[in-house]
Amino acid sequence: MAARRQKERREPRFEDAPRDTGAPKRRSRKKASRKKSGGLFGRAIYWGAVLSVWALIGAVGIVAWYGIQMPPISEWKVPERPPNVRILAVDGSLIANRGDTGGEAVRLTELPAYVPNAVIAIEDHRYRHHFGVDPIGLSRAVVRNLISGGVVEGGSTLTQQLAKNMFLTPERSIRRKIQEMLLALWLEQKYSKDQILEMYLNRVYFGGGAYGVDAAAHRYFAKGADSLTLKEAAMLAALLKAPSRYQPDRNFDAAEERADLVLAAMAREGFVSSDRAAQAKASKPRIASRNRVHAENYVADFVMDRLPSYVGAINEDLVVHTTLDMGLEREAEFALVEGLRAHGEKYGVRQGALVALDGTGAIRAMVGGRSYKESQFNRAVQAKRQPGSAFKPFVYLTALEHGLRPNTVRVDEPVKIGKWEPHNYSNKYEGAVTLTTALSHSLNTVAAKLAAELGPKNIAETAHRMGISSDLTANATIALGTSEVSLLELTGAYDPLSNGGFAVLPHVIQSVTTAAGRELFHRSPPGLGRILDLGTVAMMNEMMKATLEVGTGRKAQIPGWPAGGKTGTSQDWRDAWFVGYTANLTAGVWLGNDDNSPTDKASGGNLPAMIWSDFMREAHRGVQVAQLPGEGLYSRVADQSPAVGGGTSDDRYYQSWIQNRDASGPQRRAERSGNSGGGIGAFFGRIFGN
Repeated sequence: MAARRQKERREPRFEDAPRDTGAPKRRSRKKASRKKSGGLFGRAIYWGAVLSVWALIGAVGIVAWYGIQMPPISEWKVPERPPNVRILAVDGSLIANRGDTGGEAVRLTELPAYVPNAVIAIEDHRYRHHFGVDPIGLSRAVVRNLISGGVVEGGSTLTQQLAKNMFLTPERSIRRKIQEMLLALWLEQKYSKDQILEMYLNRVYFGGGAYGVDAAAHRYFAKGADSLTLKEAAMLAALLKAPSRYQPDRNFDAAEERADLVLAAMAREGFVSSDRAAQAKASKPRIASRNRVHAENYVADFVMDRLPSYVGAINEDLVVHTTLDMGLEREAEFALVEGLRAHGEKYGVRQGALVALDGTGAIRAMVGGRSYKESQFNRAVQAKRQPGSAFKPFVYLTALEHGLRPNTVRVDEPVKIGKWEPHNYSNKYEGAVTLTTALSHSLNTVAAKLAAELGPKNIAETAHRMGISSDLTANATIALGTSEVSLLELTGAYDPLSNGGFAVLPHVIQSVTTAAGRELFHRSPPGLGRILDLGTVAMMNEMMKATLEVGTGRKAQIPGWPAGGKTGTSQDWRDAWFVGYTANLTAGVWLGNDDNSPTDKASGGNLPAMIWSDFMREAHRGVQVAQLPGEGLYSRVADQSPAVGGGTSDDRYYQSWIQNRDASGPQRRAERSGNSGGGIGAFFGRIFGN
């Protein structure tokens, strides 16, 4: 018993164990808590790592999945930029750019440094340092988009934007974004930063139909990209965020506000100093009006229509040197547009065209309508209308070549040819008249009699030899211009009378080169040969001069200049023409309505003659006066019987054109302004009297 009690004393029972005092128990709980927290943190790290691995595997899988849907890398190739055609006037000034881009490709070295730097500063300021994809920018964009709940920032680098523009569609999807990144990595591996930047600047869309920085510079500032100012460069860079929103010609205030942000970014990145950025902010660039679409665009379209016949398929940038004189072009447009504005309503005329050629057939001015912006239809080339009495010179020319003379007498009287009874517009008859009088007063009965006498086929042959290319109906009515022709071909057919009797082919393309300067085409000196004896030219010119001096074309006179020409009015007053020439230029004017509706008695002797005179007066201002070919020869040949190709062979008139064909203007004064005060004064003086 004693032993058992002693054992129990040595081994106390559990319930007899001393109670915890508190402090040791708290330490035990903290230790357990720390052990538990450490386990949770470890598990979080573990599962986070597992999820990251799977996320990485998933991302790689997605990239691989969309990557294998792309062509093999060996087949990746930067697409050729659509070719641009740069069309130049005779003095080298730009007429227009034609092509899908609207401007030529420029080298990065040709641009002021601030042009590409403006784009880098606002679009991708780490461009020089990333490898095509910017992880920092991409991460920032993801966070901002998650916070905003929408797409407010793209995170694409310039290289990615280029990849999208060249290879992909603009859809917003994970697939497109991944392919964009892969293509950006490929571009960065294959090309230098400068090459990528150059491709970007030449292809990116700047709004307003302009692709590339040069097209944008011409579109918004009417200058080349190499001439941009700092403020203008900032405005172009500002367009890239939202071209339609920041077009300076549509929303200048928004464009300028965005441009100021670009300038601030440039200063922040060290591309320009703060002072220079401030100066640029204070400047006000001159914006080219979207409405400033001039008539030379008709010429540019005409060039593009003809160009493939000279060089074949257009698959590279080209430069086309034309014969167009921009001074004459401005004067032609002004004369036509202002003439229609001042008198179009009075005569019921809504449209018109004007074309001017030198003695070789080179087109020096062409206006295809009163507004290219409203209508691109070129009425000088594409429209064919009845020339009326403007066709009669070919009748009288045929008569001279068949032995008749300017003083040959025919009777102006009522006449019936078969079932046709031509009559004069005045319904009056003059009796016995010379051919000169009959032509200058545009007597229909005499012309009809001559056609019946000479044979319509002979008249058609003469017209074709002179340059008419349209089909002509060879019947008696041909004398009154019932077969339709274009203004360009009719004007070209008058040209041999101004150059001494040599055939011409109206043309506007002088030469074509590649952008690198390799010549693809150069027009050879004209060699179509003499088609009229100079004696015959002399007689025709005396007869045509009478039209302006005493006949139906008196309103077309050019003070101090010998000139010949002919009026024309088609049936029911639908078309009104005046075509005439000096020893300097041959020009034609057509007026009418596109729907072929009758005018309010517009005839060749009123508004067309006035517009022709207004243009020719300005075109000859400051030019040395020259006599028409054959001057002084008329009296010696008027009573003789010249044969075609015989007689004198004096061709000094035509040779002078060949010698001056590459000059900045045909026998022009050295300096001229496009729309001088003299031009305006002369025009309104013509209308209201001097």
